Amino acid sequence: MVSWMICRLVVLVFGMLCPAYASYKAVKTKNIREYVRWMMYWIVFALFMAAEMVTDIFISWFPFYYEIKMAFVLWLLSPYTKGASLLYRKFVHPSLSRHEKEIDAYIVQAKERSYETVLSFGKRGLNIAASAAVQAATKGTGPGACRTATPRMSVGQILRQSPGRQPGPERSP
Repeated sequence: MVSWMICRLVVLVFGMLCPAYASYKAVKTKNIREYVRWMMYWIVFALFMAAEMVTDIFISWFPFYYEIKMAFVLWLLSPYTKGASLLYRKFVHPSLSRHEKEIDAYIVQAKERSYETVLSFGKRGLNIAASAAVQAATKGTGPGACRTATPRMSVGQILRQSPGRQPGPERSP
């Protein structure tokens, strides 16, 4: 049986690095046919990686699990079997086409909620920081902290003591 480490290495090299380099070459040569081939591959591979997260947890105990995974990645990549193109055309594209409007609506909703969540956390963080600053200012920052004695005066007392203040109608004799 193949170990988890060897499987990860094969998936990394043949599932990611080789296709990444081939994608680079397709972009460099501006070959539309290769663009499409590699876009289909990356879509199918992304779905495989998402499924792998679940299957690794629940069925990695299955005999020959890692061998099957490695064979699947090689089958996806092979130019002879065109596994990624086959899966994309038979299953992925029809499924995505059927559910495209719902997926788009969900993505818009998720973006809006994430924006609202970030704003909410930001406001909370600012409130917490402001409260901490006020507490630190009123209590001092610890033993031996330098405190300034401020007399407690009412607004009326401050206004009456202000130099150069012109008497107005709000001031009574």
